[in-house]
Amino acid sequence: MAKALETLINSLAGIEIITEPTQVAKLSQDYHTFSPVLVPKLEGKVGDIVVRPANEDEVIKVAAACVQCKIPVTVRGAGTGNYGQCVPLHGGVILDMSKMQGIPWVKPGVARVEAGVKLAAIDKKAREIGWEIRMAPSTYRTATIGGFIAGGSGGIGSIQYGLLGDRGNILALRVVTLEDEPRAIELRGDDVHKVTHAWGINGIITEAEIPLGPAYPWAEVIVTFEDFMAAAKFGQALGNADGMIKKLIAVFASPISQYFHPLQQYIPEGSHSVLLMLAEPSLELLPGLVQQYGGQITYQKPVAEKSINLGEFTWNHTTLHARTVDTSITYLQSMFPADASLELIEHMYHYFGDEVMMHLEFFRVNGRVIPGALQLVRYSTEERLNEIIRYHEAKGVSIANPHTYIIEDGGRKVIDPEQLKFKEMVDPYGLMNPGKSKVLEFEIPN
Repeated sequence: MAKALETLINSLAGIEIITEPTQVAKLSQDYHTFSPVLVPKLEGKVGDIVVRPANEDEVIKVAAACVQCKIPVTVRGAGTGNYGQCVPLHGGVILDMSKMQGIPWVKPGVARVEAGVKLAAIDKKAREIGWEIRMAPSTYRTATIGGFIAGGSGGIGSIQYGLLGDRGNILALRVVTLEDEPRAIELRGDDVHKVTHAWGINGIITEAEIPLGPAYPWAEVIVTFEDFMAAAKFGQALGNADGMIKKLIAVFASPISQYFHPLQQYIPEGSHSVLLMLAEPSLELLPGLVQQYGGQITYQKPVAEKSINLGEFTWNHTTLHARTVDTSITYLQSMFPADASLELIEHMYHYFGDEVMMHLEFFRVNGRVIPGALQLVRYSTEERLNEIIRYHEAKGVSIANPHTYIIEDGGRKVIDPEQLKFKEMVDPYGLMNPGKSKVLEFEIPN
């Protein structure tokens, strides 16, 4: 591959290229280190060079060079994913999209943005005209829109708008192919799902068109409970209260708050906590609901005046905080069946105790509000972790396994046939993020 790389570098004059080994290694990683199973499997997996295009024309030029030289391409945004999505298994080019930060336009209800723009920057721009992004991961301040679409599934805001893959949450995507003559393709409507949540194996996202939601004045609230299931039932009741506008409902079993050092003054020892983001007009109705379930409001502040960002303690930031204290902790991602979610949650809470600490995030699925779980797991062995996963699955809980870099073995189980058909067209040589699927093979070039 060395000769092919030399040819590629020579053909990309004027485009930023990084060859310094330490920088290349850093830009070949993400947060797969949350998983003790993935760490040894991905150890030493790095790209050969990093290329940072500044615009779509440069992306097309890089794509053409990689096709000509048959060099694999792994696309990355900010690298905030957790499953090794942007870790290259076969070296090659790391295509860093972070320079593409343009926002071509923002209109009421919709925005057009380049793939490398950060979600927080989109939000700031949209709020100038009274709108905001619909949903974002807890890495909102650093994550890019392209990375979120390629590797994410939902987050803060999903309680109101559902998941990223739901119809209408992405309006259009522009992607560059790795054909003999690379081109930019505009995908609109349902066709966007030929590329979404595919870990960059189906095209290089250069632009996205996304819907926006009305920008409310938000408030952050902490509510505590003596009983965990009372906290969970409160979360469900608040989620079902369609007249109350909310962005976040996160429920934590008592052991987890010990990892939230900045919040400990608001969460009495041994109590279970719920972190909320509510529209300020809905706050008046909150105390009555809290009282109904035996809770207590211990913190409340408008986001505009905040000193604490509660969102950065939820979703997978919870795992980050816990691992800062105890690196043996890992996590699961679980979807409980809608018709028996709270009953199953109560069973799992008591069955595993503190070995699997319950962390719930409420979101909307097919019009219903249900709790998903990102439980913290006190890791001992891979065998025991698999036992915990199998027990959940045997009880009807769907596990999006965060301890694999294979798409089918994670939340997908199978790859959408439409995605496979699209990949055959746009990546005929299998150069895009090879090795991340069971059904796609890759031959390392000589």
